[in-house]
Amino acid sequence: MTLDDFPVTGKKDTRSGFGAGILHLGRTNPNVVALCADLAGSLKLDDFIKEFPDRFFQCGVAEANMIGIAAGLTIGGKIPFATTFANFATGRVYDQIRQSVAYSGKNVKIAASHAGLTLGEDGATHQILEDIGLMQMLPGMVVINPCDFTQTKEATLAAADHVGPVYLRFGRPAWPVFMPEGTFQLGRALIMNQGTDVTLFATGHMVWKALEAARALRSEGISVELINIHTIKPLDEEAILRSVTKTNCAVVCEEHNRIGGLGSTIASLLAHHRPTPLEFVAVNDTFGESGTPDQLLAKYGLDTPHILHAAHRVMQRKNKGAEASY
Repeated sequence: MTLDDFPVTGKKDTRSGFGAGILHLGRTNPNVVALCADLAGSLKLDDFIKEFPDRFFQCGVAEANMIGIAAGLTIGGKIPFATTFANFATGRVYDQIRQSVAYSGKNVKIAASHAGLTLGEDGATHQILEDIGLMQMLPGMVVINPCDFTQTKEATLAAADHVGPVYLRFGRPAWPVFMPEGTFQLGRALIMNQGTDVTLFATGHMVWKALEAARALRSEGISVELINIHTIKPLDEEAILRSVTKTNCAVVCEEHNRIGGLGSTIASLLAHHRPTPLEFVAVNDTFGESGTPDQLLAKYGLDTPHILHAAHRVMQRKNKGAEASY
């Protein structure tokens, strides 16, 4: 693959990718059921409910109860998708997820929408920026953060096939659709472009911003390796280490607090196996606020110009390190 293999075919919200995915699952897997905490429309479950009303459970504004019901349904062989906003799906019910799902190893899929700054005008109370950290710290929990409509649909199908708890994160805004079909593989990073000067690791909505940055860097004559880390846990450690061995520097781009997210995880990996200059494009340990998605990404340093700046900065650090070694 190269940077030219990702043309934009439209704009759709990633939550609609989940809606399309669970509808497909409803038609192909009779064990798949859906639960919701009073937000069925927001989670794009309307088509699933219309076709499979007896496989939908409206739990109301009682997220803890929803997780408990989902855990119980797995005992009978069902594959429950428990759905709500990411803030409520994690922070509000962490105890129930830890005890009834993760510790018990239940086959529950937590489908969480409206994550990150791109939730926009709903503001800090709903823009959870800590959920990846919360979920990946739970033993046995798979954490997936797809980047567009197509990848979210495929991730939903993969989540159902995986036996064990899954956290699937997606968002509200219309976002470019650019991923080719058939490129999602659980636990395997997707190398979107190979390069030798700098690696850009990106996850979720930030993959699009990183792709824009990679194209701009290419126009400057910089060879960029762009890697889509859609599965944060289990992490594709081999792909990450192989990439930084070539480029000797990297930038991690994520719509999450810089503490506890993908950047922290990659930093830990590199510290143990290959210390490498690393820059973070992430929220700097703060809450969000109300605004449009683009306004917030720019204000909090998550837009394309900030990725470009981080790439130049980390390459300068690499070069200084090389000079100091002589």
